[in-house]
Amino acid sequence: MDRIWVKFLPETRERVATLEAAAEAAAEAATAKTLSDSGREAAQAAAHKLAGVLGTFNLTHGTDIARELELAFSSDSALSASSGKHLASLAAELRTMIESRKSSS
Repeated sequence: MDRIWVKFLPETRERVATLEAAAEAAAEAATAKTLSDSGREAAQAAAHKLAGVLGTFNLTHGTDIARELELAFSSDSALSASSGKHLASLAAELRTMIESRKSSS
């Protein structure tokens, strides 16, 4: 299982980076209008994929966080600067969790 984790780690990191960038864009804006539709869609897709991958590796809290991010980046969800900061915090928590899992392998 550790070899599979290492194999998918670069892709997992890229997905977290996508979420971090989208959350930062939302946090910097008075409204979420600076976050493009394509950025929102990329963040939603990255969160969806992370939810599945993290569950596979028994990181259930990570799956819960990824699902929250997926919902937040859904097209009908309103984002504000304060929610963007919260999303950035969640993305940072995912990053820490992923890097911790890597270290413990």
